[in-house]
Amino acid sequence: MNKLEQAEHELEQAEREKLESQSGLDEDAIEQADPIGRSIEEIANLHVHMESKVDRHQRSIETITAFLGRPSFLYIILLFVACWILLNISLMLSGIRPVDPPPFTWLELIISISALLMTTVVLITQWRQNRATELRRHLDLQVNVLVEQKVTKLIELVEELRRDLPQIEDRHDPEVEALKQQVNPHEVVSSFNQLIKEAAREEAAQERE
Repeated sequence: MNKLEQAEHELEQAEREKLESQSGLDEDAIEQADPIGRSIEEIANLHVHMESKVDRHQRSIETITAFLGRPSFLYIILLFVACWILLNISLMLSGIRPVDPPPFTWLELIISISALLMTTVVLITQWRQNRATELRRHLDLQVNVLVEQKVTKLIELVEELRRDLPQIEDRHDPEVEALKQQVNPHEVVSSFNQLIKEAAREEAAQERE
């Protein structure tokens, strides 16, 4: 009886190991068959990684930039300038020496320093946004390449289906053959740069003439 129970236990363990191995193979097959899903996960992980690298100083600067872009900030500036001018004019009319008499030199200095600081803050924020924009461009290119690969695969499958169906005439289509070729991004970029250089040379030659 003990031997029978031991044999049943070994059989159950073998079946469990077989199911686990099949499950692992299925997960690997799904992962290999879904490159876009992997790319989306990589994009999300990359975005989280970039956000985690932003320190508190950068976040404070971006918060200030967001406040500077609101309409309320414009109203605050106008209110401050109006109050400054009215206060100094009122003091001058009352016979009291104003803090900043006309032509309001101190006000001009404050505005100039504030403009310098605001420009610096905006440039810092714009620099980080440019990096994020460049990253999104690379990700868009990656997604486009993946889509192009899927379309190419679909064309190949349709062509195989057309060849296998006896009721459909098998014929050579050069356009389909061209579409089946996957596009190399490096070749596209090189061709684009070459066209730009040729256009620049032609424009320079026309200007010399």
